Amino acid sequence: MPVGSDQTRLVVLRGNSGSGKSTVAKALREACGRGVAWVSQDLVRRIILKERDEPGAVNIGLLDQVTRYSLDHGYHAVLDGILYADRYEQMLAGLQSDHLGLSRFYYLDVSMDETVRRHATRPQAAEFGAGDMRAWYRRRDLLAHVSERIIPETSALQQTVDLILADTHLLQSCKGK
Repeated sequence: MPVGSDQTRLVVLRGNSGSGKSTVAKALREACGRGVAWVSQDLVRRIILKERDEPGAVNIGLLDQVTRYSLDHGYHAVLDGILYADRYEQMLAGLQSDHLGLSRFYYLDVSMDETVRRHATRPQAAEFGAGDMRAWYRRRDLLAHVSERIIPETSALQQTVDLILADTHLLQSCKGK
């Protein structure tokens, strides 16, 4: 079923815990201001549903619905999360297929050592530790049927944000909202 319009943008940010997805999503929204819906897997799965990340979990459908609803109401959507390929690819491929506007997918490729280093600086550091992150870590968990641009760990925050803004023309699309 078609979703959004030829004017809406869908940006999907994937990667391991601590790779910087939420930081990039927040920066994209701050660059654009109004008109960008930030759909966070952490918020939906961990806060709203308090659900484990398992195959077929409820958060998959809810993320899909919130993203579609936002696009259908003229918002650009930035969806961020670990979004394991084996659990979320079908939903993500459906979003890409159904979206009438520009869709771009990015994978933040960060090593386990860098992930643990970054995690130590986050507020969530008190909620879970390096051992948990090692258990969740999947090296290069790329989607099989959706093209993703790989962002290396050497890409600084502003460099990553600038790349995505240029690639999606998101700033031009946000003007006037």
